[in-house]
Amino acid sequence: MKSRIRERRRRDISRNLRRIMKCLCSGEQLRGADEMFPSSESVASKDYSVSGDFCAAGQVDKKKPDTGNIEEAESSLRESGYLNYEEARALLGRYEFQKGNVEAALHVFEGIDIGAVTPKIKISLAQRAEQPKRHKRHSRHYAAPPMSIHAVGLLLEAVLLKAKSLQALGRFKEAAQSCKVILDIVESSLPEGLPENFGAECKLQETLSNAVELLPELWKLADSPREAIVSFRRALLHRWNLDAETTAKIQKEFVIFLLYSGGEASPPNLRSQMDSSFVPRNNIEEAILLLMILVRKVTLNRIEWDPSILDHLSFALSVSGDLTTLANRLKELLPGTVSRRERYFSLALCYFGAGKDLMALDLLRKVLSSKEDPKHVPALLMASKICSKNPSLAEEGVSFASRALDSLDDRCDKLESVANCVLGVSHSANSKLAISDSERLDRQSEALRALETAGKMTRMRDHNVLYHLSLEYAEQRKLDAALYCAKCLLKLESGSNVKGWLLLARILSAKKRFSDAESIINAALDQTGKWDQGDLLRTKAKLQIAQGQLKSAIETYTQLLAVFQVQKKTFGPGKKLYKMCGSEKNRSGWLLTYFLCYLTQENRDHAKNLEVEVWHDLACVYISLSQWHDAEICLVKSKAIKLYSASRCHTTGTLYEARGLHKEALKAFGDALNIDPNYVPSLISRALVLRRCSGSEESNAVARSFLMDALRHDRLNAGAWYNLGLVHRDEGAVSSLMEAAECFEAAHFLEETSPVEPFR
Repeated sequence: MKSRIRERRRRDISRNLRRIMKCLCSGEQLRGADEMFPSSESVASKDYSVSGDFCAAGQVDKKKPDTGNIEEAESSLRESGYLNYEEARALLGRYEFQKGNVEAALHVFEGIDIGAVTPKIKISLAQRAEQPKRHKRHSRHYAAPPMSIHAVGLLLEAVLLKAKSLQALGRFKEAAQSCKVILDIVESSLPEGLPENFGAECKLQETLSNAVELLPELWKLADSPREAIVSFRRALLHRWNLDAETTAKIQKEFVIFLLYSGGEASPPNLRSQMDSSFVPRNNIEEAILLLMILVRKVTLNRIEWDPSILDHLSFALSVSGDLTTLANRLKELLPGTVSRRERYFSLALCYFGAGKDLMALDLLRKVLSSKEDPKHVPALLMASKICSKNPSLAEEGVSFASRALDSLDDRCDKLESVANCVLGVSHSANSKLAISDSERLDRQSEALRALETAGKMTRMRDHNVLYHLSLEYAEQRKLDAALYCAKCLLKLESGSNVKGWLLLARILSAKKRFSDAESIINAALDQTGKWDQGDLLRTKAKLQIAQGQLKSAIETYTQLLAVFQVQKKTFGPGKKLYKMCGSEKNRSGWLLTYFLCYLTQENRDHAKNLEVEVWHDLACVYISLSQWHDAEICLVKSKAIKLYSASRCHTTGTLYEARGLHKEALKAFGDALNIDPNYVPSLISRALVLRRCSGSEESNAVARSFLMDALRHDRLNAGAWYNLGLVHRDEGAVSSLMEAAECFEAAHFLEETSPVEPFR
């Protein structure tokens, strides 16, 4: 009997529901069904017929209502016994939206007073979340929620569809505000997040997932970047029960927005933040953190591999300077995710960017092996570039660049110009190891020929080619051509690169145009940020010394040292970052903290080395003024910054030598060579002191050995040639006098064309 009653009731509900749907779709009055609505008027008679986009009275749409609508409404009827006004409008709006009648759907949705039913929705959601706990405790009966879960899902879906309708009509800000209502209601109802499988039977979870994913996009379309960032963070930090792919998609979209939107996001304010956990301080840090999470998910097989993740991570870490971390992430990728050749080449790029050239070169050799791809042009070019930095590898660099040219076979002018440039730089580095002068000149000619070819191919419009071409002309003492290329470089870069300014000033100083060089430095200082002025100020001081303006040079050095002090106070010593790097508690942010340490360390090392050299320069000025005490103070300051320094030992030896303490000077120069056996100034100075201390043939032979060693490392050192000439002259033989004359001639030429600082 009971089963028959239930069956009869189900048929009555279905019959009434279909009458309602027919009424909603046709505009006819529903006789006998008005009592099912709390309002005194039915939906159809209230305002459904006011829009021309809706079906006119008496006209029935031949398209059948969506089965999902009927099942949803039937579930609501079965649970509550009636279909109220808001639910009916939600059904009708969904129906119109599915047909593509966006304006009509929006008109229906706007008739729903979501604010009036929000308290009921919140209570219903909260009670629904508490039901599993109550069942476990076997508690007494509780009052039924004011709304069924199907009704809640239906109304929240109506709000979502309203937002999509507004989006389709270009009303993005209103759409975002409408979509935000859904998240506000659910988050305030369930502050601890959604339980598992919550609302799955009524598509509530699907509606919520769509809203969470849509809201940031709407704020972006509304040109509201701050609100978009807040929405992204809200989507990722609150527990919405999103599946792994949806979460990964939101994370990737947030990364793209952080990296390329052009705005700077404020740091997140996390209520649940632990004291020891890492909080990103800017867009780059937050993007890197998200990308690392995505890579980790890939390695754990939680999401599918997406090559764009690695592309974005490469960009972010390249901008930041921490490519070692990127290399570690590449190593974690499962075999087969990327090809072996691509993995080797990407790792080589990372290590090269991180300054680990030899590790990068070893990987490139694997890429270029006969088993992989011996004609891989990018790998050949990068390998040649790495080898060109080290004279002992320069010959191999020439081979790599030549292979790149052969592999290109005139297929790409751009790459061919790059290959010629790298070939020229490699020939230039290889010339430093030439034993005979003729061999050195041949290699220099090859270097210049390759660089000039690259310049012609790029029509002198490539800043890298211009820089190396000007540098090669300058080192071969073709100063007019070097000056022309340097001016072209400065014009091409619009003065944006400090290296261009410095090269031009040094070339002018080699032409003994010291005042013009100082004017160039002053112009560069006017266009350069405060923290990038170190090398410029040091060059300016040396130009002032060359002009005999020692007091002005001291003032310039003092100004530079003041800049270093301000930098230290502004950025701090970095001890806190290093402590964070080693913290065991800071697991979530360890990699990014390491990246910050690395990033600040690179700039800090350069500033520290430059400050040490400035103290030594200043000490030399005081030595020339016979102010011994001031020179000693400078050396003490230098030692406090860097304990072991060949340059400081050499300056100490210069101080002793100026005071007539030759034995102490000899020991100090020896200490410098113990730190750096190839330190040319100490090789020359030690030979000079040996000659002064003892004029014996044995001391002359030792001095000659030191000077020849110095010229082996620096063939263009005028001081080495001059002192070698003195050694030959003291020997007294005719052949020795001829050699002395040649040495003096070379020293004179080099002195007349030497810059205040090395070109390179």
